[in-house]
Amino acid sequence: MTHLTPTQALHGSAIIQALKQARVEFVLSVPDICTSEGLLRPIANDPELRLVRVCKEDEGVSVCAALSFCAKRSVLLMQQTGLMDSANALRAIAVDYRNPVCMMIGLLGKEPDVPPQQSARYGVRIITPMLDVLGIRHLVMSSDADIPSCMQAIDDAYERSQPLAILFGRNPQ
Repeated sequence: MTHLTPTQALHGSAIIQALKQARVEFVLSVPDICTSEGLLRPIANDPELRLVRVCKEDEGVSVCAALSFCAKRSVLLMQQTGLMDSANALRAIAVDYRNPVCMMIGLLGKEPDVPPQQSARYGVRIITPMLDVLGIRHLVMSSDADIPSCMQAIDDAYERSQPLAILFGRNPQ
């Protein structure tokens, strides 16, 4: 087991606290192996956040958009394969109609200290170019130090009514 210094580690508990500070109330999810232990399980047990399990990621895109019409903030937690699967829903609902669909995306197989676009894994390497083509702002969250800027990006997405993708640079612990 590799031991990470505090500046390298990404803690699910820190992400959860920051989501609450960013006024996120709902977390929609299709379970994924990247975030299950460090983030999804603690969210499921947190009484201040409402976990909504969806069958497919494109359903989550629609529900996040609908919640924004009710002045409720949400994030869609998924894996990069779900992002690819939901591209058309994102294009229509989030981009064309300018809805603040905020996504937190686990990059299955990504090497922790390698930028996504330099990954040896094709399925990871194509994610940022795909988001660029869709016109979706994206950030990488690799350590606790990245959390504040990612939460500020959520605020910005809701203020500007635009989609956002936060990519996990490492699995939260």
